[in-house]
Amino acid sequence: MYKIYIVEDDEVIARTIKKQLEGWDYEVRCTTDFSKIMQEFTEFEPHLVLMDVKLPFYNGYYWCGEIRKVSKVPVIFVSSASDNMNIVMAVNMGGDDFIAKPFDMDVLTAKIQAMLRRSYYFVGQSSVLEHKGAMLNLTEATLIFKEEKVELTKNELKILQVLMENKDKVVSRDIIMTKLWEDDSYVDENTLSVNINRLRKKLEAIGLEDFIITKKGIGYRV
Repeated sequence: MYKIYIVEDDEVIARTIKKQLEGWDYEVRCTTDFSKIMQEFTEFEPHLVLMDVKLPFYNGYYWCGEIRKVSKVPVIFVSSASDNMNIVMAVNMGGDDFIAKPFDMDVLTAKIQAMLRRSYYFVGQSSVLEHKGAMLNLTEATLIFKEEKVELTKNELKILQVLMENKDKVVSRDIIMTKLWEDDSYVDENTLSVNINRLRKKLEAIGLEDFIITKKGIGYRV
């Protein structure tokens, strides 16, 4: 089931779109706190975002730019500010389409369906994992925390991926090594320890101290 995140401060419009899309078996979430859009985005992990331009706190262009720092998820702008300048701005900030208000609900639905087909016909799940404000981009092999970005090696990416997919749970060393063996490269206990230590130093450099916690004799958790 595709997930769609609606960033629209007009509650009537947001509820109307939500009801329409749920009728097509989409899982839909509307923004509840316009100061925490990125937090809601990473928690929900949507496949597509519907973004208004005029919003409380920051406008839709700002939030689209923030999303583009961590994800390539399709963003469709839906706004009454439909002059050429705003359409150009939407595209320049990373938007994939622009629908002017007022709009026909069936046209909106058709555009969403077409965008999802183009974006996910060969693509799987969302490529961003979030935990405690840290955002792991699986596609770009980077981790972002408070505007700081760190590049990850293949092994570091896999370690963080398995830990963040099981956040708040202890993951055994055997499970992590099995993840690292996926590309047929041999990893022993010592190699894993070296990779964990190097990864911790990278995380500490961007302010993530004690992000990876050791459970002696068991494994690790974040």
